[in-house]
Amino acid sequence: MEPIIELKDADIYQRETLVLKNINLSVNKGEFLYIIGKVGSGKSSLLKTFYNELPLISGNGFVCGYNLEKIKTKEVPYLRRKLGIIFQDFQLLTDRSVFKNFEFVLQATGWKNEKVIEDRIHEVLSIVQMEQAVARMPHQLSGGEQQRIVIARSLLNDPAIILADEPTGNLDPETSEALLKVFMEINKEGKTVIMATHDYPIIQKFPFRTLICESGSLRDISEAAPMVDFETLLGEELSVS
Repeated sequence: MEPIIELKDADIYQRETLVLKNINLSVNKGEFLYIIGKVGSGKSSLLKTFYNELPLISGNGFVCGYNLEKIKTKEVPYLRRKLGIIFQDFQLLTDRSVFKNFEFVLQATGWKNEKVIEDRIHEVLSIVQMEQAVARMPHQLSGGEQQRIVIARSLLNDPAIILADEPTGNLDPETSEALLKVFMEINKEGKTVIMATHDYPIIQKFPFRTLICESGSLRDISEAAPMVDFETLLGEELSVS
């Protein structure tokens, strides 16, 4: 199977600081992947490299057919339309309803037909079981509901890859598990899901391929992940849920 993401001998920088060195990574279409590691270990920087928030300065990288070394500024928006990006802090526009938030995204990415826009909004809300929230304001929703809305927003342009940065970081265990099941359903539909997370109980309950950012490197701990003592592996980091 041809990889949908591939890094070869890649160095990941955050400004002038080298955070991950000589990374070799291949992710196939339809994979579900966890990325773990201490704060500052490079998890978010790796995700940002995938969507060209951080340029790839050294090594080779391909995401959805785009060459990260040679990508032109005008091509970046087209790359990002193939990616659904989910942030821990939601980044919803607080001055407008869920519908208006989604409408803004679709119009900004070239959608023009009002009926088609309305149908697509209802379609993605249905996927996350939040159709009833279409007219509500973000502040009227719980944290778990807002995160479902953000997942739905990430699906608007039918991306090939979902990148989720700590999507359950501020949620209680029951809500986190429910959201993980949403990601699993999305994955079953053929989308690649990559999740940076500190939610180690979720990893152990729902095991998938697991990579750890550690000491400037990236290594696969998939086979051991269901039995790993994360408190020993990452120290006090386990206290962050």
